[in-house]
Amino acid sequence: MPRLQADADATLWVPMTESFGLRGRRHRKAAIRMLLTQANRAVGATERPGSGFLAWSMSQAAPFLMRRAGGRVLVWVWKADPDLLVVMAQVQEATPQLRTARAMMPMEYDDTEDFRNPYLGSGEKLAMPLPKDGRTPPFATYTWDTGTHFVTVTAVCSDRERFGIVMGSVDDLARTLRVVDDLTLGESPTVLRIEPPRP
Repeated sequence: MPRLQADADATLWVPMTESFGLRGRRHRKAAIRMLLTQANRAVGATERPGSGFLAWSMSQAAPFLMRRAGGRVLVWVWKADPDLLVVMAQVQEATPQLRTARAMMPMEYDDTEDFRNPYLGSGEKLAMPLPKDGRTPPFATYTWDTGTHFVTVTAVCSDRERFGIVMGSVDDLARTLRVVDDLTLGESPTVLRIEPPRP
């Protein structure tokens, strides 16, 4: 199964994928609390901050779950304000069921623009700064179809007024995303593995 890599600017983003223990705990908890709050709002529940204990317990489990995903899922939080922005990248096998589900998405999801990534080629970007449903937070999705897999990036923002301010940085992050295939020795006689140059 292919996995993802990206070059996130350390001055802007805190990676959650390998964030264990105390490292990144505050950002991890704040991001999950924001997502829980947005989920409560989306389903019409009483609008209150996400449960502190639930956010804490999920923040402890999240890195282990992402590690089990084996690089198929990467998550970052906005460093200056973890309550503001969360970005998740994932790679999924392009099954017939997934292609059908994508084809049946609402019409507003057709309002995409071309978005080019130097590694993944031409893809699509959908920015929704003002979703029709006021309970839905602003978000953006980026999608590339490699033929065998879908690579997607989803950014969720908690503040409609600041959505446009951070989108340039999300674009920059999405452009660094790439797919890496793990090959074992002898797996393919036509592939020559070259070690990266030493610094």
